[in-house]
Amino acid sequence: MELLRFTTAGSVDDGKSTLIGRLLYDSKSIFEDQLEAVEQASRSRGNEEVNLALLTDGLRAEREQGITIDVAYRYFATPKRKFIIADTPGHIQYTRNMVTGASTADLAIILIDARNGVVEQTVRHSYIASLLGIPFITVCINKMDLVDFSEQVFTDIRQHYEEMATKIGIRASLLFIPISAKYGDNVVEDSQNMPWYTGGPLMHLLETVSIEHKMGDEAQPLRFPVQYVIRPISDKFPDYRAYAGRLSGGVLRKGDTVRVLPSGLTSTVKAIMQADKELEMAHTPESVSVLLEDDIDISRGDMLVSAERPQPEVTQQLKMHCCWFNETEMQLRKRYILRTAVSETVAMVQSVDYKVDVSTLEHVEGVTSLKMNDIACITVKTANPIVVDSYDENRVTGSVIFIDPDSFETVGAGMVAMYNS
Repeated sequence: MELLRFTTAGSVDDGKSTLIGRLLYDSKSIFEDQLEAVEQASRSRGNEEVNLALLTDGLRAEREQGITIDVAYRYFATPKRKFIIADTPGHIQYTRNMVTGASTADLAIILIDARNGVVEQTVRHSYIASLLGIPFITVCINKMDLVDFSEQVFTDIRQHYEEMATKIGIRASLLFIPISAKYGDNVVEDSQNMPWYTGGPLMHLLETVSIEHKMGDEAQPLRFPVQYVIRPISDKFPDYRAYAGRLSGGVLRKGDTVRVLPSGLTSTVKAIMQADKELEMAHTPESVSVLLEDDIDISRGDMLVSAERPQPEVTQQLKMHCCWFNETEMQLRKRYILRTAVSETVAMVQSVDYKVDVSTLEHVEGVTSLKMNDIACITVKTANPIVVDSYDENRVTGSVIFIDPDSFETVGAGMVAMYNS
């Protein structure tokens, strides 16, 4: 069954957790004991009605304050598709949490309070969704019940958002849905209160939106990062050598000529194995092991690519957009561990080209360090050559994380913008 990952974002109190609770409740994806626990928690908080937001706000601090702090992941399924939801925080101080939760999303749901329209947080979350390359953005204009289900209000907010999206440069496909998460209008079922809207409920969109971008399109360049070398030493398999990994792009076929990076040596695919089954071809994002005709020195961190299709870059210097995660500020010239899809090396930040004021989208120059939740364009120098694509071309091979070598904490995440050999 197909899997769709989606994330929710929006300003504080726009109803993100309530919307997810409504999705789970109306699609009958919660158990009776879960509903009873939410009902009891609602009564203890003095709520007159069942507060469906409590289905996702699991931390005690979240329930006490009525806000989302951590990223909450929820899983559910319908007869048509499986889903993983990342409910991300709305507060500015939790920007890093949103980046983490949205990094693997196929679709972003951005909520807007119909009474307030597009606000600063809307701009911030839309920019981050665009930066992360999420291919579909669905704008849910919530709390339509508080504006008398007005079509004019919906139209005005839609026009304002489209103007803002043009300014940001959003390339994702946009869709707008008027909803009331509290009462379920246009969430799982069509709303009787808004006959002027004929685009279908949110659940219909989630079940039908295309996920072809996740699959191994033959037009995509082959990317196969090697994660492990299978070399059993036994009488049964005296010369067996296979390279295990997960396809990050394209299609791999038996008989294909592949190039090994960073060495640049070439060979032919002898066999493709998945467990004990031999395949004629493998598609993204399948995990397989590959046997080659030639005995080449290949190790974890190397990458198999097509010998003829566009190649990734083997480089030691690159520019990237970076979101800083840690309370300890990023320092120029400090040694960090830079980890890619399967390899890592020592790296340092040579310069901060500019920091993005996410509220106004202005570029702030002259910055020499990054604080937690800052987003900036930086230039990085690595000790060893790494194999990367730009993030726009491949979200897996174009993303990196920064690790502090002293604490081994993940302190930042980067999306490769360009590189210099």
